[in-house]
Amino acid sequence: MALREHIEHTLLKPEAQVRDIEQLCAEAEEHHLLGVCVNPCYVSLAARLLTGTDVKVVTVVGFPLGQDESFVKGLAARRAVENGADEVDMVLNVGALKDRNDAYVVEDIREVVMAASPAGVKVILETCLLTEEEKVRACRLAAKAGAKFVKTSTGFSKGGATVEDVALMAKEAGPLGLQVKASGGIRTLEAARAMLAAGAVRIGCSAGAALAAEDEAGAKAGRA
Repeated sequence: MALREHIEHTLLKPEAQVRDIEQLCAEAEEHHLLGVCVNPCYVSLAARLLTGTDVKVVTVVGFPLGQDESFVKGLAARRAVENGADEVDMVLNVGALKDRNDAYVVEDIREVVMAASPAGVKVILETCLLTEEEKVRACRLAAKAGAKFVKTSTGFSKGGATVEDVALMAKEAGPLGLQVKASGGIRTLEAARAMLAAGAVRIGCSAGAALAAEDEAGAKAGRA
């Protein structure tokens, strides 16, 4: 598969304006990217702009800290789907995971999974804040709660995706029926390819259009 088929072109900066979302969607459509990822207030706009295309609209809830009450996360997910979101990326409650309150973590995720249905849910682990044991446990809890994906990072904490984390998540999540999304600090074609090689099937990055264009140019040169 071409790189473009794995990319969620992402814009979650607080200063993003309507014109920026319009550009994001236009680039995603032009390069036939898998999706765009936008903040909830722009879901309706993105859905309208991408009507009639194959580009998915993805949004976030509990972002970027994961500390909203489960009910609030669920309400936000339901509203996002009503507004046209195809998928929802929710942030794990890291504190609850570290407290080993696994029952709470499962119910927190399940609340969003049920509210977002039939849209799929990705669980953002914020791997830079977790131990290896916590990453493994988070994958298992996400699977138990009915999520479709686990995702490395918000891009707003102290670190982003690493090849090592993606490989660990793919090893643990794959047998549980989960897929892996790598996001956070992926800015080069080399980095994106490394994440896919490590087991990710989705790449979330703000440079999505540029990376897809670079990948396509390289493929054309190779065929020449």
